[in-house]
Amino acid sequence: MKEKTIIKKILIYMIIAFALMVIALIGIDAFVIMSTKNQILNEKEYPKITDVDCIVVLGAAIWGDRPSPMLEDRLLEGIKLYESGISNRIIMSGDHGRKGYDEVSVMKSFAIEKGVPSEDIFMDHAGFSTYDSIYRAKEIFKAKKIIIITQKYHLFRAIYIANQLGIEAYGVGSDPRQYVGATQRELREILARDKDFFKSMFRLKPIYLGDPIPLSGSGDITNDN
Repeated sequence: MKEKTIIKKILIYMIIAFALMVIALIGIDAFVIMSTKNQILNEKEYPKITDVDCIVVLGAAIWGDRPSPMLEDRLLEGIKLYESGISNRIIMSGDHGRKGYDEVSVMKSFAIEKGVPSEDIFMDHAGFSTYDSIYRAKEIFKAKKIIIITQKYHLFRAIYIANQLGIEAYGVGSDPRQYVGATQRELREILARDKDFFKSMFRLKPIYLGDPIPLSGSGDITNDN
């Protein structure tokens, strides 16, 4: 009888601990969204934002030498902002961590095809995560005021990271269509927001940093040789 009582207590404690963990995860997720939602811009608000150091386009999957639909929409939105004159510098930040897979070169080539001069496009070859991309925008490219381009569900986290790292950041969503797997991505994003909440709290350094590449120079210095 005593053993059953102990087991029962253990199960109750486990259920309580699990419930508290779920509440904490949901609470952090809600906090990240609520604290950043006013920094997401609509087109009418673009003229209010001046002296922007750069537009940061966050990477996504590529299909061979072409961007996936999600990435293409991010690029088109970033190019539109560039053409509007909000900034004359773009950082393409994505995964180029292995031979044969190079998000940033595909991103830059796409923008050049659309008429953006090569020297205005900086490639961040070590943007392996959202956190790394934002951290490196500040520490490597010396950006202090940025506009981040990605799908809206992803913007809250990116802006939150920027806020915690001391960057003045705004976001523009690129959601002109529905994407396959959207529900799964949004569910995973809850855990990703929680993860980056703690990474931002401790300001953890990315694995790869490197020498500064000021945006005042030419983006061609970042070309993959």
